Amino acid sequence: MKAGNRADQILKELRKEGSVSLEELIKRLGASAASVRRDLAKLEEKSLVRRTHGGVTLVEPLLYEPFRYDSLFQNREQHRTAEKRRIGLIAAELIQENETVGFTAGTTTTHVARNLRNRHNIRVITNGINIAMELSNCPGLKTFVTGGFVQWAGSFSVVGHAAITSLNDIYMDRVFVSACGIDVARGVTVIEPEEGLTFRAMIHQAKQTIIVADSSKIGVVTPALICPISDVHVLITDTRATDKAVAPFLERGIEVQRV
Repeated sequence: MKAGNRADQILKELRKEGSVSLEELIKRLGASAASVRRDLAKLEEKSLVRRTHGGVTLVEPLLYEPFRYDSLFQNREQHRTAEKRRIGLIAAELIQENETVGFTAGTTTTHVARNLRNRHNIRVITNGINIAMELSNCPGLKTFVTGGFVQWAGSFSVVGHAAITSLNDIYMDRVFVSACGIDVARGVTVIEPEEGLTFRAMIHQAKQTIIVADSSKIGVVTPALICPISDVHVLITDTRATDKAVAPFLERGIEVQRV
């Protein structure tokens, strides 16, 4: 395996689990200890990983220090983290070089965006301040942030008229959407109307809409509509979603991936 491919595989393994022992990593890659250590050193220089005693851990998040002890932020980040990690890994594999992709604010879309940090020639549009922060030091990406205002603490989501207006002249190949609920009859929803309108504007400017939501969101309806279910092309969720839960989406021609 070439060094570049090994580095990509190291990051993929870490994105699945967060941290891996050096011994296990060498075994999975089928490479020499010296080669893996060299790759880890280069990844650490780029602030993508952090070597620990006997192992390595993924650096995430990069720029959240002011919020590290914020319980509201921590609760959202830690809810079903393993599922969000898997969803983010699979969702990011849909993104191709030279595409323009959108990410709505949200913890699950954040996991998707993190998987782009070592990618190249991709343009990112987001209303998530934290997503823009995490991607801001990635030389292979060009990141644009919408205008707008932050509606509530810990959301990292800029919304409102300025956000919507800034999207008018931007077209995206795909948009990845976090949601509080996804229901066949009521559509894709969030809590705040301003956020729903901003997310809807992003969907309107994209060729493909991909909902990234863990299974606890399926069948849930919250107050503010993002879009009807007819606007959704792909739903990526976790394996806790039952056949019965996903059947109505499949019947409407939506591609469903359970990871």
